[in-house]
Amino acid sequence: MNKVRWGILGAAKIGLEKVIPAMQLGQYCDITAIASRELTKAQTAAKHLSIPKAYGSYEELIADPDIDAVYIPLSNQLHVPWSIKSLHAGKHVLCEKPIALTAAEAQKLLDAAREKPHLKVMEAFMYRHHPQWRWARELVSEGEIGQLKTIQSFFSYYNIDAGNIRNMADTGGGGLMDIGCYCISLARFIFDAEPLRVLGMMQYDPDFKTDRMTSGFLEFADGTSTFTCSTQLQPYQRVNILGTEGRIEIEIPFNAPPDKPGRIWLQGKDVTEEIEFDVCNQYTLQGDLFSQAILNNTEVPTPLEDAVANMKVIDDIVRSSKSGSWV
Repeated sequence: MNKVRWGILGAAKIGLEKVIPAMQLGQYCDITAIASRELTKAQTAAKHLSIPKAYGSYEELIADPDIDAVYIPLSNQLHVPWSIKSLHAGKHVLCEKPIALTAAEAQKLLDAAREKPHLKVMEAFMYRHHPQWRWARELVSEGEIGQLKTIQSFFSYYNIDAGNIRNMADTGGGGLMDIGCYCISLARFIFDAEPLRVLGMMQYDPDFKTDRMTSGFLEFADGTSTFTCSTQLQPYQRVNILGTEGRIEIEIPFNAPPDKPGRIWLQGKDVTEEIEFDVCNQYTLQGDLFSQAILNNTEVPTPLEDAVANMKVIDDIVRSSKSGSWV
């Protein structure tokens, strides 16, 4: 077998418009089936994306013996339940971020995954597979900006649609869960450590009851990371990584476009250098890397323990905001 046969659980917009078309470009991915709770919706998506099989339930798809792995872009509260069900059905699992609603729930998935060591499970933080992030981490680790001291990140969009799942509290919506999770993840990724304590401030929409703006302060042993995310601000994203002797700025850190080069700027003592990366699709890279781990029976790029650790920080940001103190 030189390709992994993939099934898609759900006809979510991110899957239909971004992830599935990108994975279909991959060298090791074969999108074999898609499922929706409405058969006609699955059939329409399958026809549009030239997917051979369409199912009217998630149960049917994970019972298909011709499916090796599933990609789960369902709403947040369904991530862990359907990841566990997929594991029990013998499928490898690539699940969208955030992996769970809480760290405790994420731990349940980790426990289930450890009972099936022959199956691969990974949280789909696609940004980590883009060369610009691999390069940024390498620059930091090699001391190109001196000693890493602080990271500043910002991620926002404007969405006040009451029918949008990101604005629904009971499904795990809100800015922190949807995009703040990236800001936390990248800080842990670049520092290659867990924060010692965090401080969070969350502002909630009075109607949606979800956080529309969250700011966080993460204290690491060697420095700090600050972030703001919002679902009701001008769309913008940027990351600055600052050290004692230089700075790295990532132009489009999270939604890196698949049709034009990525750019970062390295500012040293005497010069500012623009580093441009070849055009690539981070969703294609993610699908291929995960598929290769299955085909070669090697470790996945990001272990599930990392997803649990990220959820712990998210939990602590919420706790801090409620208490008004460090956690």
